[in-house]
Amino acid sequence: QVQVVETGGGMVHTGGSLRLACLASGINLDYWTIGWFRRAPGKEREGVSCIVGSDAHTFYEDFAKGRFTISRDFGQKTVYLEMSRLNPEDTATYYCAARYQPHGVVCPTWNEMDSWGKGTLVTVSS
Repeated sequence: QVQVVETGGGMVHTGGSLRLACLASGINLDYWTIGWFRRAPGKEREGVSCIVGSDAHTFYEDFAKGRFTISRDFGQKTVYLEMSRLNPEDTATYYCAARYQPHGVVCPTWNEMDSWGKGTLVTVSS
């Protein structure tokens, strides 16, 4: 059974950093894409970043480029999202999601993901 669980959320001040982790069980990360999404209060869900394929290609939304880094520990079946220079606009619930994509080369959209975690809240105070 595929399961993804997020950890690492919390509260930080503007300019601070957080590392989120997504523990993925029941999958082989070579064949599954892991994506991070977020939903801010009153806003639509949006993509943040994803890591694809056995070569671990990484993709970022514009707002995440240069501030966020996605990586994975294959042995631990964990995908990390390192977030730095956080600002209040980054306040959101962050979700990890997985999609079976053995030949994937691009990030799936949120509605293409197969399994979702329950989310972890990130709050950035000014």
